[in-house]
Amino acid sequence: MTVDQAIAACTDATREHSSSFYLGSRIFRGEQRSAVTLVYAVCRAGDDAVDEAPTAEAARERLAAWWGGVERAYAGSPDPDEAVEVGLAWLLERYPVPLEAFDELRLGLLSDLEPADVATMDELMVYCRRVAGVVGWMVAPICGYRGGEETLAMALALGNAMQLTNVLRDVGEDLRMGRCYLPADLRAKYGVDLDDLRAGRVTPGYVALLEELGDLAQALYREGWRGIPRLQGVASLGVAVAALNYEGILRKLRQNGHDNLNRRAYLRPVERVALIPRALVGVVAGGRS
Repeated sequence: MTVDQAIAACTDATREHSSSFYLGSRIFRGEQRSAVTLVYAVCRAGDDAVDEAPTAEAARERLAAWWGGVERAYAGSPDPDEAVEVGLAWLLERYPVPLEAFDELRLGLLSDLEPADVATMDELMVYCRRVAGVVGWMVAPICGYRGGEETLAMALALGNAMQLTNVLRDVGEDLRMGRCYLPADLRAKYGVDLDDLRAGRVTPGYVALLEELGDLAQALYREGWRGIPRLQGVASLGVAVAALNYEGILRKLRQNGHDNLNRRAYLRPVERVALIPRALVGVVAGGRS
């Protein structure tokens, strides 16, 4: 498989699985566009290794195989028949993406192999960091940035906000898969019963719980936005578009009356395109309040 074929395959996978990330990636140019697309595709391949496996044992084997591919790419000897390995090896020749970020992702994906019933907010935020927050650490070296560790902390906050948005969007779907990422301590605080959620009942306590988590996500977005103008060139606009797309999903959830048990919050294509000028304004203004 040539590098061009690997990049094309990974671009197709990104377009199919994440319209928000794909739209943001289109803002990038040249090698940067290919590189951020490859980051998503490699992460997605790990996620699919777990989610598409018929059993937990098979998932562990598939995840181990994925991790072996990541290690081969970092060693400069990718399997020539695997698009994500060929593409990742090409990326690493150009950008210093840390292996530790992929290792944290691996740990997050391993946690998905157990029945998910998150106990505390701290557990939820560790999960968000591992499966999405660290993506900011993967993308920042591709973009180029100023501000050192402070900027990387802001990138982590933005990734956490996006994953928390995913958690809020997917509660109904996750419950049908036997998973719940809403912390048990928060459910107890608001008197939320899982049987009510499984039955599709949106109670006042449930709305209050979602509001608290939604407010936390918004605070993380604000922190993440502080770092976006520190990215170099057009990369700041690409990340801003992706951020606004995810924020839009959070806004849709509220517009849907917080019913994430029977409906899925999403943006229509015309709504996504309309975010591009807003993203530009946010970057020029130095972030969003």
